[in-house]
Amino acid sequence: MTAVYAAQPMAARGRLVPEEESAFRSCFQRDRDRIIHSSAFRRLKHKTQVFVEHEGDYFRTRLTHSIEVAQVARTISGALGLNAELTEAVALAHDLGHTPFGHTGEDALDALMQPYGGFDHNAQAVRIVTSLERHYAEFDGLNLTWETLEGIAKHNGPVLGDLPYALAEYDARHDLELHTHASAEAQVAALADDIAYNNHDLHDGLRAKLFTEEELLELPIVGPCFREVDAAYPGLGRVRRRHEALRRVFGVMVGDVIETSRATLSQSGVVSSQEIRDLGRPVIRFSQDLWAELQVIRKFLFTRMYRAPSVMVMRAEVTKVVEDLFPFYMERNEFLPKDWQEDVARAKDETAMARLVADYIAGMTDRYAYQSHARFFGGTGNEERAWR
Repeated sequence: MTAVYAAQPMAARGRLVPEEESAFRSCFQRDRDRIIHSSAFRRLKHKTQVFVEHEGDYFRTRLTHSIEVAQVARTISGALGLNAELTEAVALAHDLGHTPFGHTGEDALDALMQPYGGFDHNAQAVRIVTSLERHYAEFDGLNLTWETLEGIAKHNGPVLGDLPYALAEYDARHDLELHTHASAEAQVAALADDIAYNNHDLHDGLRAKLFTEEELLELPIVGPCFREVDAAYPGLGRVRRRHEALRRVFGVMVGDVIETSRATLSQSGVVSSQEIRDLGRPVIRFSQDLWAELQVIRKFLFTRMYRAPSVMVMRAEVTKVVEDLFPFYMERNEFLPKDWQEDVARAKDETAMARLVADYIAGMTDRYAYQSHARFFGGTGNEERAWR
């Protein structure tokens, strides 16, 4: 049963460009489907989550991460009586704005873009779905509903202060009420993101041999789950033991969010999606105890995985790729693809050109960034692997 505070398709605020709605899909289902069929969503297949694509076939990519986030988000949304289609749409779109090479690529591009307004992947996701996807006859972008756009823009909370230019441009045309919290559905997508990456980064870190199961026994949540598996299945093989333990970690996090959020929603007294936006605090959250334990896990992952020596070597390599490509395309924009040349001709100044170049580089997959670098600079040594 749908809760009174769930987003209601029939009460949606509509699209920037009015359209006749589908006779057999809700507006939020239609948003979800447009996201799945977008070029940007397909490119996530070859974009880094933590490990660059050529480092192994079994590591998560930005696409598999997004699918995992959507699965977790639908589960939580359904348990809380929220609109699962809106939740899924936001979850699937939340990382569309990521550069090649994950957060390392984003950090490099943001540094290069500081004279021109910086770069933010959340704002870039809005730019993609409102402008850069150009497949429809009557509009640029995907012409998503206000609710989905709001969720993409502020699923992590209100956006205050100086707005990223990619977000400010659209908000000036279509007010997303960035000073408020997003719907409960978007808040679910945000926490589903936390749950998915905390779990799969533990799994990928083990596969990469950056730490061992024995070290994880010392962590909160994770250690008890391993001991529970050992008690239930003595002598279980290493791969099965790992999987059984980490699926329990998943369950602990999901269960905590559902239980805590259900109580928070009940205590808040909200009776509409708008009241959730105006409440002034999030309604979807972890319990304080679990949140504190997650900080211990995050600190461990940061030290042992995100800043591991082998990962840092790759970070330096891919940073160099972005740092070389950006000034090259700024100076030699004739090397941008033919279908970008109309935008090049319309660029009125250096800032406009920089933002165009940032759009192009941000849209690259890992392998295409490597290939482009090899073409113009002779490469980094990983291009042959990236081509496969």
